[in-house]
Amino acid sequence: YLIGTNAAEEYDYGMNANQTTPYGSWKSPITTDLILATGVALDQIVIDGDDIYWTEGRPQEGGRYVVVKWAANGPVDTTPAPFNVRTRVHEYGGGSFAVRSGRIYFSNFADQRIYGQSPGEEPEALTPAAAVRYADGVFAGKHYICVREDHRQPGQEPSNTIVSLKLDGTDVGTMLAAGNDFYASPRVSPDGKQVAWLTWNHPNMPWDGTELWLADLDADGQLANPQLVAGGAAESIVQPEWSPDGVLHYISDRSGWWNLYRQQDGTDAALYPQAAEFGFPMWRFGMSAYAFADPQTIICTIWRDGLVRLARLNTQSGKLTAYDLPFTLINNLHVMGETAVFTAASPDQATGIVRLAIHAGVHTGAYTLLRQSIDLALDADYISRPELIEFQTAADLTAYGFYYPPKNKDCRAPAGERPPLIVFSHGGPTGAAFAIFNPGIQYWTSRGFGVLDVNYGGSVGYGRAYRQRLNGNWGIVDVADCINGAHYLAQKGFVDADRLAIRGGSAGGYTTLCALTFHDLFNAGASHFGVSDVEALAKETHKFESRYLDKLIGPYPEARDLYIARSPIHFVDQINCPLILFQGLEDKVVLPNQAEMMYAAVEAKGIPVAYMPFAEEQHGFRQAKNIKRALEGELYFYGKVFGFEPADALEPVTIANLD
Repeated sequence: YLIGTNAAEEYDYGMNANQTTPYGSWKSPITTDLILATGVALDQIVIDGDDIYWTEGRPQEGGRYVVVKWAANGPVDTTPAPFNVRTRVHEYGGGSFAVRSGRIYFSNFADQRIYGQSPGEEPEALTPAAAVRYADGVFAGKHYICVREDHRQPGQEPSNTIVSLKLDGTDVGTMLAAGNDFYASPRVSPDGKQVAWLTWNHPNMPWDGTELWLADLDADGQLANPQLVAGGAAESIVQPEWSPDGVLHYISDRSGWWNLYRQQDGTDAALYPQAAEFGFPMWRFGMSAYAFADPQTIICTIWRDGLVRLARLNTQSGKLTAYDLPFTLINNLHVMGETAVFTAASPDQATGIVRLAIHAGVHTGAYTLLRQSIDLALDADYISRPELIEFQTAADLTAYGFYYPPKNKDCRAPAGERPPLIVFSHGGPTGAAFAIFNPGIQYWTSRGFGVLDVNYGGSVGYGRAYRQRLNGNWGIVDVADCINGAHYLAQKGFVDADRLAIRGGSAGGYTTLCALTFHDLFNAGASHFGVSDVEALAKETHKFESRYLDKLIGPYPEARDLYIARSPIHFVDQINCPLILFQGLEDKVVLPNQAEMMYAAVEAKGIPVAYMPFAEEQHGFRQAKNIKRALEGELYFYGKVFGFEPADALEPVTIANLD
């Protein structure tokens, strides 16, 4: 499906086109206005009886998240403006709302209070005004159990706990589980008598090591007899769930891969051991990679070779049957009766909310698309399809990526010209590149760029050992893999070796800056809210990631010399190619001073450099006007430094030191 769809002899796209124009100058129908006019971010899904709810992030409404309900005549908004359904627990949020008998309970971004909203009524505050945040809530009888992040002690690290809320407007929560640094995923058994949850401590991240705990829940909503069920500092457990008959299940990577397990009568059993991933890294709350159709049937995702598929697992026979679906990424999976609902995407189709009949023995893949993140009616001859590539990297290891060649049916390049390449370095760094329709990639390929989306060592989807390649080596392994991926394509003659760029956001921005500072392969780079000073990041970032670098670089401050050696800001004299920086001024993950220091240093050296700050943006841009300005500003920048004239009418960007 992916391999060979862009064979080498076909890389000169547009050979029958009417217009001959240099790569980068192609006129594309995929404009920022077209993308943003219809684009939304589809996120958390909640099932309430037969009703389906989800959240939509809307750039055209300033990034506001809205709870949407599927009705007979289509999607219907439920939460009114100015409410913004988004929690700031761990800063990345997730698990921001729940629904019970048609009543919605949600966190509001502005004040982080929980609100309740019954059909046809206005939201009402259910928690008092206080410096606390809530996420991942579930109901247990009259009790609402959730994760609480308490910021009421200024100057101190916030405390994370599991609490029970009265939801009467006066209660900030009764403590149920406390004492560790982090908590997640409280899940109540079907009979309401037990609660399971996850917990972990610094310096672990949830993909390093977590513990699964279980306790009895009494009629007053208090926990008794807590016991450790599974996990530890060297085992990552995600997504505990109860089967309909009250058996606890979870995903563990104890085998080296995130596989499904069942815990019953004190015994753990692997349900389908595979060198494949059945789960996702817990960056956000509320993520769901499997759900129960009945006590013996699990509908699950399975992630292998960079592709995420949907399957049906019979836990008695151990038989796994894949559904025949076109999707290469599936997440947020929920089941109600004989119907599964999830988010899904493919190389040809943007992320959507999908409803699928899951009758036993039926695997034809007939599905209904309830909502799509982007409604673009594009001719397939404008869409570049990803090709999975494997290439040799440092230490004779193999790394992976998806290559998207230029494609535009209306344009062809002059004979003999090779396209410029943009290497995408994903965030996280414990993240992943997926083979799906991404308008942020098609924007470039339809203008005559090649794009390589790299799954460098440290990426998820390839097992625990691959994730751990980055331990102690952030800024080294990821950079080497991006460099070797670009070098591989240049050697094959697919791209112009003299016009290689690298871009990334957050951790991907750090990889970008390291590649430009400590190596000389790339000819330009774009850092989106990227890290230039890892020591400053270790000292200034939020709690969730405050000890992340202990694993990626080394314990701080003991390894301070290593932090300095890995920080591009201290070696700006080694940068010898143009750079553009984008930064949200309300970013609490990577503070704006990082981009400002890098800009000042590069400008002082005399290298072409641009800095584009954005007010009212946090870690990642959500407002339409800013997304448009950043994307078009980057195209303008590449046009100036690579010497082509974009076909788009672009607002100029001030580039210092550019003659």
